[in-house]
Amino acid sequence: MMTDKKVITGKNVPASHLPFSPGIRSGEYLFISGQASVDAGGNIVKGTFEEECRRSFDNLKAILEAAGLGFKDVVQVRNYVGRQEDLAAFNQIYREYFSEPFPARTTLIGCLGDLLKFEVDAVASY
Repeated sequence: MMTDKKVITGKNVPASHLPFSPGIRSGEYLFISGQASVDAGGNIVKGTFEEECRRSFDNLKAILEAAGLGFKDVVQVRNYVGRQEDLAAFNQIYREYFSEPFPARTTLIGCLGDLLKFEVDAVASY
């Protein structure tokens, strides 16, 4: 059976010059591409770890909202934290966006190189 795919776009959804969609609805699921600290045009916005982490989650929120969903609908989230020293701050910020029951989660540390301090991708359910 063929499942229709719908690209999620919207006024607040960050654009990118790279070859990927911000979000794809397929069936009852929304698959959200990695979100980093970027502006509406997809340009990286440098800042402290906390600033970059919050901007990434805010970009994730914009895609969820454009799809008619919210953080409560996220069933799985993958987080990429650039430095081990930022893990405690990440966990604190994470709780500001997600609440119980928490989604399934994977967190990788030290995998981003020097370009980004944080990135997040997610799967949500309708």
